[in-house]
Amino acid sequence: MMLHLTGDADADALLSDDPFALLLGMLLDQQIAMESAFAGPAKIRDRIGTLDPAAIAGFDAAAFVEVFRATPAVHRYPGSMAARTQALAGVVATDWSGDASALWTAGSPDGAEILRRLKGLPGFGEQKAKIFLALLGKRQGLSATGWREASAPYGEDGSFRSVADIVDPESLTRVRETKRAAKAAAKKE
Repeated sequence: MMLHLTGDADADALLSDDPFALLLGMLLDQQIAMESAFAGPAKIRDRIGTLDPAAIAGFDAAAFVEVFRATPAVHRYPGSMAARTQALAGVVATDWSGDASALWTAGSPDGAEILRRLKGLPGFGEQKAKIFLALLGKRQGLSATGWREASAPYGEDGSFRSVADIVDPESLTRVRETKRAAKAAAKKE
């Protein structure tokens, strides 16, 4: 299924076709606009010529920070996010034979196991892992038993909580409104 997360057809096609690009976009989705985060994998690919996890993991660390710094920047925190990207790429290259989709397909895992695997990745805490699991189920056709329950509340049908619920500009607006309301409520507590 074609994702529409960046506003750029080429970047969206990469996310839709390359499981590592999608995983990397999710990693980058913090403290910057979602569209910019998910456009990051295309910027990296265009600048170094590949999104191969082993190539990224083995890239010179200082040079990789410069890849992140080039205009337009991949992330507002180029040093820490370049390092986290290389760490994630290293895990995918080493533990999953370079195939990010193996995280959610190898051994026919259920939703709880996929969540456990995702939480074991560098830069993926509980919330990010649940959102990504919901994204796989809602937008990428993941049919693992129990994915909705494991990704709760993000897997809830008809919700507008996260990137997993974005299919067009209207749903993006609704997700942003839900996030704003949740932040406002949290400030009142």
